[in-house]
Amino acid sequence: MPASPKDPLSEDFGTLAEVVAHRARTAPDKTAVVLGEQRLDYRNLCDLMDRAASTLQTSGVQPGQTVAICAAASLEYVAAFLGALRAGAVVAPLSPSSTGESLAGMLADCDAKVLFLDAATAIAMGRTAQALTPTRVSLDGSAAGLAFMDWIAAPGATPQDVRPAPGDAFNIIYSSGTTGTPKGIVQPQELRWAQLKSRFYSGDAVTLISTPLYSNTTLVSLLPTLANGGTAVLMPRFDAEQVLKLSETHRVTHAMLVPVQYRRLMQRPDFGGYDLSSYVMKFSTSAPFAEALKAEVLMRWPGGLIEFYGMTEGGGSCGLVAHEHPDKLHTVGRPLPGHDIRLIDEDLKQVPQGEIGEVVGRSGAMMVGYHNQPGKTSEAEWWSPEGLRFIRTGDVGVFDADGFLTLMDRKKDMIISGGFNIYPSDLETEISQHPEVLESAVVGVASDRWGETPVAFVALKPDATVTAEELKAWTNAKLGKTQRLADLILLNGLPRSHIGKVLKRELRDDYGGPREQAGDTGPGDLGQSSKG
Repeated sequence: MPASPKDPLSEDFGTLAEVVAHRARTAPDKTAVVLGEQRLDYRNLCDLMDRAASTLQTSGVQPGQTVAICAAASLEYVAAFLGALRAGAVVAPLSPSSTGESLAGMLADCDAKVLFLDAATAIAMGRTAQALTPTRVSLDGSAAGLAFMDWIAAPGATPQDVRPAPGDAFNIIYSSGTTGTPKGIVQPQELRWAQLKSRFYSGDAVTLISTPLYSNTTLVSLLPTLANGGTAVLMPRFDAEQVLKLSETHRVTHAMLVPVQYRRLMQRPDFGGYDLSSYVMKFSTSAPFAEALKAEVLMRWPGGLIEFYGMTEGGGSCGLVAHEHPDKLHTVGRPLPGHDIRLIDEDLKQVPQGEIGEVVGRSGAMMVGYHNQPGKTSEAEWWSPEGLRFIRTGDVGVFDADGFLTLMDRKKDMIISGGFNIYPSDLETEISQHPEVLESAVVGVASDRWGETPVAFVALKPDATVTAEELKAWTNAKLGKTQRLADLILLNGLPRSHIGKVLKRELRDDYGGPREQAGDTGPGDLGQSSKG
């Protein structure tokens, strides 16, 4: 790749591979990626990227074709991801926790020409999924495929330059659906380029990566760190104690954590014993971030805190600069610069200021569409009266007089009981006020009398003594008549996705109705219930 006279990030458009190559020329000895005792500087990261790209090209992978990665975090994972991009391929990072059937569906959908994997993934895949990938490369040197270091070209290999257009696909991120094959969200080069130019990262950034590498939540933090010449500290899996130790050891400056991770960190009695003074900025996204938890993080953890609200599909995003607006912690902030956020009603008409509606947004960062699913793509779009394309979020919210967005709930999670709209988040907020409650989730279940009725699932703090019936009565005394809970279930913990979202569908599907006696676990072994 020819030398670049200036930082490629100063250009209107470029590629991640160009930027990494530039970092290798200007700061070759700078550490790029760390995992445990392993380190890669930019010189060696760029070399591995080029060697992987060369082999992909000589093996027949064409620009625009897909290369899949399904493995735990590793230095080789990062090099393979960059190598695929350098070769002009589209990257499809897949979840190693997926079932063999789900992996087979995703591999078939994206028509992957090469699969990078590890031993654990090979076991999970089974023969059906393995048969869908003609070339498998093992990132951990196991018998899952050709060993990565044997497969890549010799040191110094130079792949052919590939210059994608802004609208060409960068990656395919598969949604975390619980049934069937997840939807493949095709993100274009221009979407990622906008993220790489993030003003929050610099060459001095040391970013802790505690979420899985296949997650969009991770990529919006990892990729800008590398593009700006910083250092990414990888974690093979989240562990609250290790987050604190790594933060202190590596003098971490940035971290993208999901709300449940912040909660687990704040709960540690030894949290205050670690030196976290190096932190410049902390981020959060992907799941609702409780107002009280934001306040606690601001009070106890040095550095700023920014919550991002948006979708993997792109569209419009909001940002709450929490340390600058401590009076707005109940919101997800204002639309980011260049992002147009509007609210629409059931008739797809824009609602006036101060009224509740579904959130739709547009910006320079929007998905191309759902891979091979034009119908689903069309359903996700809203066209404004001016003919502009927006992405529908399915979230319900309202703007306040200062332009800050407060989210009510997912549109599909809103409960309609006896003709009244009930927002689960309102009920969850009330439940959370009880001193013995750790977290809660409210879902609507079928009711012969009301159509739907709210049921709460609650995890208590350690040593709590309140019963399900007592907590239900306490909560209902604080709620309006139309909001009252039909049942309340005590659980050890709420089921969550890999990025911390509560799986409300799983709670709803497992619910078997009010049990007659507390302690009867009933269908799904959900735990203690109040009487219906």
